[in-house]
Amino acid sequence: MPSTEGPHGTGKRARRPDLRAARAALPEPVRKLIDDYERHLSLERGLSAHTVRAYLGDVVSLMGFVDANGGRFSDLDIGTLRGWLARQREEGASRTTLARRAAAARTFTAWAHRGGALASDPGGRLVAPRAHRKLPGVLRAEQASDVMRFSAAGAEQRDPVALRDSAIVELLYATGVRVSELCGLDVGDVDFSRRVVLVLGKGGKERVVPFGVPAEAALRAWLDEGRGKLAVETKGSGEAALFLGARGGRLDPRAARRVVHDAVGSVPGANDMGPHGLRHSAATHLLEGGADLRSVQELLGHATLATTQLYTHVTVDRLKAIHDRAHPRAR
Repeated sequence: MPSTEGPHGTGKRARRPDLRAARAALPEPVRKLIDDYERHLSLERGLSAHTVRAYLGDVVSLMGFVDANGGRFSDLDIGTLRGWLARQREEGASRTTLARRAAAARTFTAWAHRGGALASDPGGRLVAPRAHRKLPGVLRAEQASDVMRFSAAGAEQRDPVALRDSAIVELLYATGVRVSELCGLDVGDVDFSRRVVLVLGKGGKERVVPFGVPAEAALRAWLDEGRGKLAVETKGSGEAALFLGARGGRLDPRAARRVVHDAVGSVPGANDMGPHGLRHSAATHLLEGGADLRSVQELLGHATLATTQLYTHVTVDRLKAIHDRAHPRAR
């Protein structure tokens, strides 16, 4: 398979398969089934476009494996599923990737069985290696403060873009929202009287997330002094959007990522990170400050508490310090 240079010019990385071409190469009945599955994921389950594409990529890979080995979808069994995963392992797929693909296959076969396309559900018996779940590096609390100060300093000249960037960084860290959620915000989603923002999360679920005084100040400066000027300068069409891009439309997530990378890169010793790193940092600092897991789960919009529990390993030092101070047999 062709390969390309890695992001830093060292090492090689396989090209992503062309999902559209691979899908078009499948037999027509299978393509129709996948079309139906895509509608199910998008319309009935309300998954994001990114998640739907990931699910479909795994399903197309599975169906391509079945077709290449002369099989038919109606004959799909546990042996075929295991053979497909074994092929992925031979090609160097990580434990995390294998776990994700196994989960995608189980979801697909369960759906197909419910709809009558499969007589039984072989995916229910499919087991894959447990994924290694690890978090990227997080900012220390003082580093996060330095990032905020850098952004605020850049906005002191009242340049519209600098005001916007300061508000972006402050709001991401204050709320821990995803970058897609941030870019989807409208002006009307911000309630300054209660200092909360209405967020549309995964699966079309809404949640209300509070923010603090610094984020309020940055947002007011952007709305009062920056947003209108940028809209006039660009003659943009993003009238409802809270954050505007350089051309006046709704801010693109890629632009928000660049804003965060630049802000974090200004702090010596800080791990390079984007919006997701700020989200992890916000969750970690909430727990270190004494917030309970269930509250952090609600703030971040996690579907299960298990996802939020990933952050607890970061706070072990704090727990050990509390134990040393409080437990009579700690020393």
